Amino acid sequence: MKAKSIALSFSERCRNILAANWESQLNTIKADSMGSKNEIHTSKIHYMIHKNRPYLLIPEGDLHNTNTIIDERGSVSVCSKIPGPLMNLLRSLKKLPARVALTGDVMPVKDKKVQAVTDKLMESIISENKISTKFSHSVSSILNSAGPTCKSRSETLHSILSQTGYYNLYKFDIGSCTYIDGTGAAHDVEIEELEAPKSDLLLPFSGKLIDGTNQSQTRRRALMLFCFEYFNALARDALMLSIDHKGFDVLAKVPETMNSEVPQQYSWKEFRFNFKQEAKDIEAFCHMLVELEEEALMHVKSYSGLG
Repeated sequence: MKAKSIALSFSERCRNILAANWESQLNTIKADSMGSKNEIHTSKIHYMIHKNRPYLLIPEGDLHNTNTIIDERGSVSVCSKIPGPLMNLLRSLKKLPARVALTGDVMPVKDKKVQAVTDKLMESIISENKISTKFSHSVSSILNSAGPTCKSRSETLHSILSQTGYYNLYKFDIGSCTYIDGTGAAHDVEIEELEAPKSDLLLPFSGKLIDGTNQSQTRRRALMLFCFEYFNALARDALMLSIDHKGFDVLAKVPETMNSEVPQQYSWKEFRFNFKQEAKDIEAFCHMLVELEEEALMHVKSYSGLG
């Protein structure tokens, strides 16, 4: 494992969130025949990235379709994928999921280009779905452990893209980007520094991978072992918080002090683990997790006299 102090840049965090999710909150300015009212209409929509640009799938009948005729300005908010019991824990801690806030212009895709763009988006989803049928047993076992409501991107978007008559396709021209962390602190990211998500074989499955890990007591004990081995932290519980190509973040319940003479108070703390090299896909990510666990077990055995 690499040095523990290495952290992702804000632009990398934005890229990861945009690549892992496909749901967002779109905000546009309410409008009528007299022009903008300066009131905001908000609704949940789906999106995909194609040629470095977000494409928005807005349902027929949504007010966004009317609003953007009068005023194309809009903003998009995309949260980290936080599945299953993890969201309940964050709420109890009064923490919010990290998110990306984009402002820009919501522009309709020209009629003659709609089918071509839709076909490209569908090709990406079909390819992603085919790859998922060829996962190794070890990867499939984790994904299958995820809760029934936890879906991958391909599972969700395939049906949506098949119903093109029910959605209008827009492109979103980004004007600004802000990364907002779990405490609510905002960090501006220069547009030229914003790395656009590319074809990805890890992050679209991140929700199911995180939930599949957290639903297993055995896998959670492995996370507790990582905390002990690499941070000397005696965790009573641990959950996978996020993943990316460079590593993963863990939320662990650890003692507030190291004083064994007083009753211990425990609190939840984040720990970052970096791989020795980037994981190109979900198979490589899971393989590196296994290697990390084996490495940690070897260290424990070596100084415990069991090796």
